[in-house]
Amino acid sequence: MSDSGSDASQTSWTFLSNHAHVLICLAQNRDARLRDVAERVGITERAVQRIVGELEQAGVLQRERLGRRNHYEINPNVRLRHALEAHCTIGTLLELVLGPGLARSSGGSGE
Repeated sequence: MSDSGSDASQTSWTFLSNHAHVLICLAQNRDARLRDVAERVGITERAVQRIVGELEQAGVLQRERLGRRNHYEINPNVRLRHALEAHCTIGTLLELVLGPGLARSSGGSGE
């Protein structure tokens, strides 16, 4: 087994779920189109719509219609769902990935 990093199987999985990836994209750009989120995450727009619905239902996201676009607010106080990480919040996760301050920003392009 090689540690060279060229093995294709090393890129076939990630440490974070698609739910986390969608959330990170929306934290970077609160006004992002789901089509653009899908492209960045590498999943279908329909999958992003399903994930956003699940995140809304869990109280992680709140969607607000502004003209022809949606704006997403993130509740940083929601605890992560798995027992192993339930001591952490959404805000903790976003701060870890995006850095201090960026996780709480009110939007912007982020791209």
